[in-house]
Amino acid sequence: MCRVSPLKAARVATFTYFALNGFLLGLWLVHIPTVEDRTGITHAELGRLLLLLGLGAFLGMRVGGKVADRLGVKLVVPAAGVICSVTAFLPGVAVNQWTLAVALLVFGFGNGLIDVSMNAHAVVVERHYSRPVMSAFHATWSLGGVAAALTGARTLGWELSPATTLGAAAVLGVVVSLVTARFLLDEKEEQQAETAGKKRKAPRKIWIMAVLALLVMLSEGAANDWSVLHLQDVLDASPQIAAFAYGAFATTMTIGRLLADRVTAKVGPTHVLRWGSVIGAAGIATAALSPWIWLALVGWAIAGIGLSGTVPQLFSAAGHAEPGAAGVNVSRVAGLGYLGVLAGPAVIGWLTHFVPLNIAFLLPVALCLVAALSAGVLRAEPTKERVAA
Repeated sequence: MCRVSPLKAARVATFTYFALNGFLLGLWLVHIPTVEDRTGITHAELGRLLLLLGLGAFLGMRVGGKVADRLGVKLVVPAAGVICSVTAFLPGVAVNQWTLAVALLVFGFGNGLIDVSMNAHAVVVERHYSRPVMSAFHATWSLGGVAAALTGARTLGWELSPATTLGAAAVLGVVVSLVTARFLLDEKEEQQAETAGKKRKAPRKIWIMAVLALLVMLSEGAANDWSVLHLQDVLDASPQIAAFAYGAFATTMTIGRLLADRVTAKVGPTHVLRWGSVIGAAGIATAALSPWIWLALVGWAIAGIGLSGTVPQLFSAAGHAEPGAAGVNVSRVAGLGYLGVLAGPAVIGWLTHFVPLNIAFLLPVALCLVAALSAGVLRAEPTKERVAA
């Protein structure tokens, strides 16, 4: 009988939690219009309430990092999976603005909790390999979102209520989280022994990585939220054609993350961050300055490829910087990066009061170039200290 090694089983388990998180968050996104109608809120009110989702996620990341380092990822990851699954059900039963506000804040907290803890476990898994594996985990998160979109389209076609669909997803998530828990790795004792009695101050290098994550993820957020409107408002594309802008960006980003680990193993994380940022800047600039729809679509596709491998390198490097503080360091980088995702669309929207939308896109171009110039912060590669599986 062929037995799967504990390390491979742990890697599959990590894939599972990433896919689950992407699925739960994606299923909520698919049901936003339905929940908006059910609660009777306006677009403006929804926009403000979504900030609570972000606030909850930021708080969950801050708590999740500390708890993961203290209690161990083997315990915290499945617990976070259960919390995220249960809280994903709450927006489906919200009946007004206030209940939705509470639901989004709590769901955001659960999402932030699992985001940091599963990334911390991904660092543990990667530490046992002689090659990078982080980007593939992030690709699985994206695939979970695709599965959510397909599932949501089907259940909405059947006219199932958000409570029914999100409730079923919550039950599934709880079961998956608990069943998968036994395959996770546990390095809690080893990390405690290594860092016993030490009071840690975050290295300056970690905060530089966090700022770079903010710059890159701000650019991602701008592309996610404004690429479709760019094609419609600037290039007069039809809504059907404009939708391909986000589709091109998201598809190439997912493909890029599936390939990024192999590229990182050959050229190193520094080059992936540097040249990925340059390619991302070139893609956004191409889309922004293009007078033709087809070239703008090519630009957004190039941007997705370029940015695909950048964030995983930053998360990985932060986690490997101090094995006993992987959770806290990942939470610092992820937390500031997440603020970038939230701020990106808002900043671009504010800039459109002064300049055309396509000119506003030159800001993320500049930020990507700053990230490229600062990529040397990853030069000390952790892969040299890893033990081959």
